[in-house]
Amino acid sequence: MAQTAVADSDTGPSLKELARRHGLTKAGRLPSLPEYTRHLWTYRHFIAAFANAKVSASLGSTKLGVVWQLLTPLINAGVYYVIFGVLINTKQDVDNFIAYLCAGVFIFGFTQSVVQAGSQSITANMALIRALHFPRASLPIAVTLVEVRNMVASMAVLVAIVLLTGEPITVEWLLAVPALLLQTIFNAGLALFVARLISKVTDIRQLIPYILRIWMYGSAVLYPVTFFQERLHGWQLTLVEANPLLIFIELMRHALMEDVELAGSAPMLWAGALIWTALVGFGGYVYFWRGEKGYGRG
Repeated sequence: MAQTAVADSDTGPSLKELARRHGLTKAGRLPSLPEYTRHLWTYRHFIAAFANAKVSASLGSTKLGVVWQLLTPLINAGVYYVIFGVLINTKQDVDNFIAYLCAGVFIFGFTQSVVQAGSQSITANMALIRALHFPRASLPIAVTLVEVRNMVASMAVLVAIVLLTGEPITVEWLLAVPALLLQTIFNAGLALFVARLISKVTDIRQLIPYILRIWMYGSAVLYPVTFFQERLHGWQLTLVEANPLLIFIELMRHALMEDVELAGSAPMLWAGALIWTALVGFGGYVYFWRGEKGYGRG
C-alpha cells in the first residue's frame, strides 16, 4: 500500500507573517494618523500641481484673469463703505475707516473663499477620487493653497490702501506674516472639516452662504468692534469676542494700523489665535482623516 504524507499545518510562516514580511496590508484599512500624514507628504508635488491647475483653469475662463482676484475684494469694500460708512455712518468712530474696513473685508474674504472652495473639494472631484488612489486630504489642502496665492495678491492691494490712507510703516507690520500663517492653518482645518461634512450631507452646502453672512456680521468687518462692547454684556460679549475671525481681523488691524481700538489686548488676541488654530487646524485634519475610507463610495 502506497504511503501518503500529510503536510504539517504548523510548518512555515503564517499568512499574517507572510503579509507583514512582504509589506502587504488589509484592503480598505484606515492608516494611522502619522502614517496618513507621511503618505500625504509624499503627495506634496501632486497637491502643488493640482493647485496650479486650479488657478490656471479659473484665470483662463475670464479675459481679465488675475485682475479679478484684486477687483473682487475692492468692489466689496466699496459697496460696504457706501452702505455702512456713508449711509449708516459707522465711520464716525474710526479715524481711518477705509483701511479699517478693507482689512476686515480682505481677511474675512480669505476664510470665506477657503470655506466655499473647500465645501466642494470632494463632491466636485468624484471622478478623480474614484479613478486614482491618493490621500483625499490633498484636495482641500490644494484649494487652500489656491486661496493663499490669491490672498498674497490681495495683501499687496491692502498694504497700498493702508499707505494711501495715511498709515505709517512700523515694525508691527511684521506681525502680519505670523497672523496670516495662523489663519492659513485655521482655514485649512476648516476646509477639511466642511469637505467631509458636505460629502456626507450635501444639503448643508445650501446653508453655507447664510452661515458665512451671519459670521461676517459677528466679526466686526463692517463697523467698529466697539459696537459690540456698547450693546452686548456678559457671556454675549465674551462669545462674540471669542469669534476666531474677529480675532484674526483684529490682529491684522493691529499690525497695519496705529491707534486702533481692539476687542482685547494684543497678547490676548494672539493667545486666542493660537488656540483656535490648534483646535480647528488639527481637529479638522483628524475629522477628515477619520472619513478617508468613505470618500467616493456610495
